[in-house]
Amino acid sequence: MNHLPLIIKREYFTKVKNKSFIVMTFLSPLIMIALFAVVAYLSQLNNDKQRTISVLDDTGYLTNVFENTENTSYTILNGLKLKDAIELVKEKEDYGLLHIAKIDDLDGVSDHIRFYSEETPSLSVISGLEQRIEKRLNEMKLEKDGVTLAQIEAAKTNVDIAQESYTGEKSSKADNVVKLMFGGAAGYLLFMFIIIYGNMIMRSVIEEKTSRIIEVIISSVKPIQLMMGKIIGTSLAGVTQFIIWAILGGVLMVLVGFIFNIDILAMQTQQQEMAMQSLQNSGMDQKVGEFFIAFQNLPMTNLIIAFLFFFIGGYLLYSSLYAAIGAAVDNETDTQQFMLPILMPLVLAVYVGVFTVIEDPHGVVSTVFSFIPFTSPVVMLMRIPFGVPIWQQGLSLLLLIITFIATVWFAAKIYRVGILMYGKKPTYKELFKWLKY
Repeated sequence: MNHLPLIIKREYFTKVKNKSFIVMTFLSPLIMIALFAVVAYLSQLNNDKQRTISVLDDTGYLTNVFENTENTSYTILNGLKLKDAIELVKEKEDYGLLHIAKIDDLDGVSDHIRFYSEETPSLSVISGLEQRIEKRLNEMKLEKDGVTLAQIEAAKTNVDIAQESYTGEKSSKADNVVKLMFGGAAGYLLFMFIIIYGNMIMRSVIEEKTSRIIEVIISSVKPIQLMMGKIIGTSLAGVTQFIIWAILGGVLMVLVGFIFNIDILAMQTQQQEMAMQSLQNSGMDQKVGEFFIAFQNLPMTNLIIAFLFFFIGGYLLYSSLYAAIGAAVDNETDTQQFMLPILMPLVLAVYVGVFTVIEDPHGVVSTVFSFIPFTSPVVMLMRIPFGVPIWQQGLSLLLLIITFIATVWFAAKIYRVGILMYGKKPTYKELFKWLKY
């Protein structure tokens, strides 16, 4: 008799009715949103901090460079010695003093600039000052050589190479960024899901084994049915938890932003604001349009279908190994020696995806690892947004399914023997012997 549906139902409801599962399902979003709210609030305080910087320019070259901003104001000091200027700034409790020493040679000005402050200054403040000064000194050097600012602006050329396939399909750099984001998110999500819920399956097997409940269950249920029931039931519980997290997270973010007047989604550091400003100056509207077009060009149907199949196949493949490890040991401490062979292909898949797919999604390394079943769920999901032939996706999925079936068969043999073994830490040699039983 097929008891698989009953085992799946039992595992699912056992997980979702567990007090710790319920607590963490509802508490985790609260903790995460609270952390985001605190970070957003502190970031807001930091960005709203008013800074007054005094400038003592003995050269007279850079006096007009410093313009007040929303959070930073500049005070130009004239006719003071450095020592007196420092005392004045300390007395006024200004943020700091920028001193440009007197020097006749324009090329040597950059070596005689100092910033004095009571505490270590912000990296973004120093970077902003350096950019302003560098720009002005470069302009002055060119003007000294007889080049006007109008000529400098006219000489600037913005190169944006248009990309097009042999068949006439147009693309852009934004396409590659969007594809990388989607592929990376899909691969990383699978990686985290396997780690979190694979460990949950392993702990569940260990708990039932140590409580001796398994001896009663195994008398009426085939080991492979019990193992698959645990895997599928725990997977469904994990999906349920993710859905609840997504819904609660979205609602809580809106509520926190409304109640405390904190724009969590728009949280930006000063460095990000500077980056956004530079993008606006270089045609931000056009770039936003390119990203929307890139998003529309994504093969969404292919992405969704492939994500479901590779996500499920990869998770089931690794979950069967986690279940086998849980059956082979008596406690979590003993699992460490068996975890490395499982984690290594996963970590390797992530590194291959990040460091090779981004550079050459159709290269030999990316292609080979997208066919190897233990790395293909992550690597292939990262490659698909860049355009992978359907036959390659089908072949990779077929190899994944065949490997999953073989892995389940091997894992079930270990599970069948190990589930009733107590008091002994097995070795790899003994696990190999179990496969022959």
